[in-house]
Amino acid sequence: MTWSIIARDATGHFGIAVATCAFAVGARVPFGASGLGAIATQALTNSLYGTNGLQLLRGGASAPQVVRTLVDADDGRDHRQLHVIDSAGQVAAHTGSACVDWCGHRMGNGWSAAGNMLAGARVLEDTVAAYLENAELPFARRLIVAMQAGEAAGGDKRGKQSAALKIYGAEEWPDLDLRVDDHADPLSELDRLEAVSRERFVHFARCLPGREDPLGLIDRGAIEARIAAARAAEIAG
Repeated sequence: MTWSIIARDATGHFGIAVATCAFAVGARVPFGASGLGAIATQALTNSLYGTNGLQLLRGGASAPQVVRTLVDADDGRDHRQLHVIDSAGQVAAHTGSACVDWCGHRMGNGWSAAGNMLAGARVLEDTVAAYLENAELPFARRLIVAMQAGEAAGGDKRGKQSAALKIYGAEEWPDLDLRVDDHADPLSELDRLEAVSRERFVHFARCLPGREDPLGLIDRGAIEARIAAARAAEIAG
């Protein structure tokens, strides 16, 4: 009922983008943690794959070990779809035999795409191709462009309703966490929200406390100056 792409970029950041013809896909499908990895659990979604999978990654398990452990312990495995990327960029996936066609997954160096109840194999193929062809884009934009290519190839064969994007950077919380829970064109709305985030939010967030700078900026004038400079550099570049 869903397709998604998970990836690790050259900086070590993790990203998950997902879309489906169901309500609030961002609530139950994408899981991740900074410096650790990313997980998407789909089809008849088992969100324990997300929470338990992150625990396994924290314990040092690799992506293949996580998938094997979660799937082996689940009697509903034939109805599940799961893919995982770990801190080293290793990927692993499972598509259950009872998942609805078209279903399947594709994996490569530092990325994985998986989907079920899709219009056809081209949904994943075009998602992956767009991701690989747009390495020059900022990570969040690259993931959205990839998903839009999959949508153009037919996406979820039932239609469309929700989408989500999560980016995990250096902190223990997401750098970006966007959800479109109910929309006639959720990926277009996700694209719009990502663009709005770059107007101010992502630059402001970098001024706030973090592990490397527990105080952050507290001078509002300095905050505004930094936001203005970052915004000007983005527009110029």
